[in-house]
Amino acid sequence: MSVQIIKNNGQPEYAVVPFADYQDLLKKAEMLDDVMAYDRAKAELANGEDELVPAELADAILDGKNPVKVWRQYRGLSQVELSGKIGKSQAYLAQIENGKREGTVAVYRAIAQALGVDLDDIVDQ
Repeated sequence: MSVQIIKNNGQPEYAVVPFADYQDLLKKAEMLDDVMAYDRAKAELANGEDELVPAELADAILDGKNPVKVWRQYRGLSQVELSGKIGKSQAYLAQIENGKREGTVAVYRAIAQALGVDLDDIVDQ
């Protein structure tokens, strides 16, 4: 790789490289970003900061099923158990799950915490 260094007051300020070399450097930088993202994801999994979920769970949510219900069932909780954890009635939770009622942000936060998910995992954006 040929590089032309342009100095300003005796200090290197710019490096000029052939365009083909520049494109090669960009590809390598993108690959490095991908490797670092992979390493971060693996570390988060190993530290319990993230989890893998079955494709069926994601597919159910993408198919329009209520995310609160999908996550509740995935976690193996009944409506009674989850409603007890969030301090609301089972009927209230059932209405949220079947779309007859919108919960408050505080209720959705409590649900997310009880299910061990992020708020954006259960609230449509």
